[in-house]
Amino acid sequence: MAQAPAVPADAEAVATRQSEARLADSDTLLALTNEGAVLYAQDKVKLSGYQYCSQAVALAEKGEFRQSVRAASKALHLANTTKDPNLLALANRDLAIVFSYAGQSEKAEQFAREALRHQAREPQLVVGPAHKVIGDVQVRRGDAAGAVASYETALANSSPRYAPLVQASLVRALIDQGDTARARTLLDGLPTPREATLAAQMDRTRARLLLAEARPAEALALFRSLTERRVDTETEYYRLWAWDGVSRSELALGNKTEAAAAMQRALDGFDKVRSRFRSEEFKMGVFSDLQSVFERAVDLYSDMGDARRALEVSERSRARALLDAVRGRAAVPTDAAQTVELAQLQRTLRPDERVVQFHSLPQQLRVWVIGPDSLEAKTLPIKREELVELVDTFRNSVVRGRRVAVTNAERMGQGLLGSLGLKSGQRLIFVPHGALHYLPFQALRLNGRYLIEDHPVAVAPSMSLAVQLAQRSPQVPPTLTAFGNPLIEAKYDLPGSEAEVKRLAQLFPSNNVFMGAQATKTQFRDVASRAPIMHVAAHAEADEVDPLYSRILLANEGGKQNFLEAHEILEMPMQRTALVTLSACESGLGRIAQGDEVLGFTRSFLTAGSSSLIASLWPVSDDATEVLMTTLYGELAKGRDLQKAMQAGQLAVLRNPKMAHPFFWAPFNLIGNWRLTVGAGA
Repeated sequence: MAQAPAVPADAEAVATRQSEARLADSDTLLALTNEGAVLYAQDKVKLSGYQYCSQAVALAEKGEFRQSVRAASKALHLANTTKDPNLLALANRDLAIVFSYAGQSEKAEQFAREALRHQAREPQLVVGPAHKVIGDVQVRRGDAAGAVASYETALANSSPRYAPLVQASLVRALIDQGDTARARTLLDGLPTPREATLAAQMDRTRARLLLAEARPAEALALFRSLTERRVDTETEYYRLWAWDGVSRSELALGNKTEAAAAMQRALDGFDKVRSRFRSEEFKMGVFSDLQSVFERAVDLYSDMGDARRALEVSERSRARALLDAVRGRAAVPTDAAQTVELAQLQRTLRPDERVVQFHSLPQQLRVWVIGPDSLEAKTLPIKREELVELVDTFRNSVVRGRRVAVTNAERMGQGLLGSLGLKSGQRLIFVPHGALHYLPFQALRLNGRYLIEDHPVAVAPSMSLAVQLAQRSPQVPPTLTAFGNPLIEAKYDLPGSEAEVKRLAQLFPSNNVFMGAQATKTQFRDVASRAPIMHVAAHAEADEVDPLYSRILLANEGGKQNFLEAHEILEMPMQRTALVTLSACESGLGRIAQGDEVLGFTRSFLTAGSSSLIASLWPVSDDATEVLMTTLYGELAKGRDLQKAMQAGQLAVLRNPKMAHPFFWAPFNLIGNWRLTVGAGA
């Protein structure tokens, strides 16, 4: 296997072109302008470009990022149609702000610089905000010096109303830079904001500065006073952060026990805080990431040798991330955000099953290996930034079909799994974190063999969800519902998917197949609640700005393109659907919510009720996919469980000398109920 053939040059060229096309077409100035023209034409009530800008700002501040982008794109279209440079400046400014709020730093900076290219009638409305966005991006990248310079430029070009927000951001950048003297001078000169929430943010910054000045006792006193403060309807939210500050201050004083007690108070506060987007924090450059509290807790409990509590905090972080991502915009069943204790998971596991859970932290990677009567915790010296680079390097070598992919698989396998003591034949359920959601664990190598050769592999979004999913739909009837090659337009044709779906249908005596013009969203909605096994061979697009708008492209209806979006899936009754297979390019991708899984199709289908999902991590080969899927479904039809059937499908491709490179056999992940079986008596 060390001599696995590379992907043919033409296949590599196709993968490269697809990758470049996706980058080029995704939310660029041209793409958004064109989309704006289509959306504007569809609007029954036409607004002015400036009204669309106002709409974009309002939607961004509510956390409706994709809707905000759509409103701004309509403003872009009108600006280009009317050749209005002022409207162009404002529309690009708004796009910069919404992409910054959404955490899409590169695009935020691009649109901010584009906004500065156009002459605005009131420059303060564009120049100050654009440079502040650039500063915010630099803060996230760790470029404190660059951020200070950008904020200074923003401050010199801001209105009196906007200037205090820029100053607050500048103070925090100065703290990050280590210039505490200047930060102190600037902070002491700022007026106390009238709004209670902004005043609370300011005092948090004061306490943070005290810690940076090595005055932990004073910081502790201020943070403790903040635990008692009432802040309009947001008291519990600011109290949570105050207890987190108390914990950090106690740690700085060397009091680990007191720090752990305060951290527990902070964690208890999460249950009382509603999920919503808080734009005021971004305006002040705070970027309050609730997941950072969980990170500090995982680190603290791990350092104290309490592996069980560290693991359970990791679980709570994943449940909270789901709530924060949805933010009340879609219904989420109560059990989707619940967590289970370690003992409950262990009672669920069988002797040959092991859950391997990761939590990526800024300075290291925490790993837990859980068996029916065991818990082992490891700390791997891999920083978060290094992990991202390692995963990117490995993925790129696989997707590009490089021979070095085998070497990279050895390196990744040894680095991540080599010290975990996994035994051949054990069923592995991986719970990834951060960049690891983009990693095909089955393609890692240990002891000169791919992991899939010695272990059936599955993935779960969380330990808690793994327990729930393993108990859903233990066996389902052999009825297949399949959608293939939806009729959209020529460039979206998938002729290979038609052959794939027809072959799969032959394996199931009971089947419902919808091809071409019949593969519509209306039809999907109609059958979703009563389809035990659903196979979708269609294009899928992950939305990096707002994962709830990730979409599957289905057949045109009424002469218009029709998409099935993730937020719509969330609201479908799919409790009777045991397996959904998305045989589509990159259907498993989406935006990573720190602390949780890739949000998009994964969470949507599982939260809607499905117990398992098969989705791809990169553009797939038609020939390899047909072999994998027909083997997989053939094994399922014989009564084999899903995890073993998936292993058989991947091995069937791997053992073909022409398709032995992981590009061909490793793109699909099995997510969820690995024990699912198909049987006539179900």
